[in-house]
Amino acid sequence: MNLNHLYYFKTLARVEHYTRAAQELSITQPSLSHAISCLEDELGTYLFEKHGRRVVLTKYGKVFLEYVTQSLDTLEVGIKRTRDMTSESSGVIDLGYIFTLGSHFVPRLVKDFLKESKEKEIKFTFNQGITENIIAGLKEEKYDIIFCSRMVNEKEVDFIPIVQEKIKLVVPKDHPLADRKEISLKETLEYDQIYFRQGSGFRNFMDQNFQELGSRPRISYEVEEDSAMAGLAKEGFGIAIMPDIPILKMMDVKVIDISDPPMKRYIYLAKMKNKYLSPVAQSFIKYVISHRDI
Repeated sequence: MNLNHLYYFKTLARVEHYTRAAQELSITQPSLSHAISCLEDELGTYLFEKHGRRVVLTKYGKVFLEYVTQSLDTLEVGIKRTRDMTSESSGVIDLGYIFTLGSHFVPRLVKDFLKESKEKEIKFTFNQGITENIIAGLKEEKYDIIFCSRMVNEKEVDFIPIVQEKIKLVVPKDHPLADRKEISLKETLEYDQIYFRQGSGFRNFMDQNFQELGSRPRISYEVEEDSAMAGLAKEGFGIAIMPDIPILKMMDVKVIDISDPPMKRYIYLAKMKNKYLSPVAQSFIKYVISHRDI
C-alpha cells in the first residue's frame, strides 16, 4: 500500500473536494483520482461517494479513515523521535556498565560530559549488570555503549581501554590479616573467599590470576555486585578480593594492598563494530577517549 496514497486519502476525506484537495497536495486532480482508485481496488470497496459537488466518505471509508489516521499519527511520532535521537544536537544515549562503576565513575563521567555539552539536549539511560549480560545487551542493541571487562571471542565488539582499576583485599577489622599493609595473592588461599559469580568479567580476571599460581581459591559465597561483596566481607563471611570502589572508604573494613603478583585490571568502553551510532553517542565516545586514564 502506497504511503502517499494514504496521505492523499486523509486529505480528501477532510477537504471533501477533489480539486481543492489536489491543490493543497500540490498534485494534479487526475493523480489524486488515480491514487484513490488504487486504494479502492486494493481494499475491494468504495471509499467515497458523490454528494453534489463534494465527495463524502462511505461507511467503509469512515472505518478506514480511523485506522489511517492512527497509523499516520504513529508514523509521525516515530519520524520525530528518530530525528531527535539522531540529531547533531540532541538525542538519547543508552548506557550499560558493570556494578563497580555505578557509584562514582559513570555518574561523574556523564555529569562532566553534559556540562561540556550544555548547549545540546542529551539524555542518558543508565543500566547496570555483569559484563556477560551487558555485552549481550549491546549485541541486541539495547545499549549504544557499555563500560565493562574485556571478554575473549567477542569479535563483533570493539573494546577500548579507558581506566585501570586498583585491586584490593577486603577483610573485617578483627580478621587475622587486618594488621597487614600488603599481601601476596598466594597468602589468600588459606582463607574462605567471597567470589564473583560466573559471567562476571572480574571473575574471569581472578580465575586467570589464580590459575597462574596453579591453585584455586576456597569459595564460600558468590555474588554479582561489589557493595554486596564488601558487606559480606565486613560481617566475616569470607575475605574478598575486589576493585577498590569508593564505598570501601565508608565501611568498617580493612583494605589491604596486593603486592604479588602485580595485577592490572582495565575497564573498557565497548561498542559494536560497523554499527551506526547517533552523532551524540559518537561525541560521547570521543569525550571518554580524550579523558581516559590508563
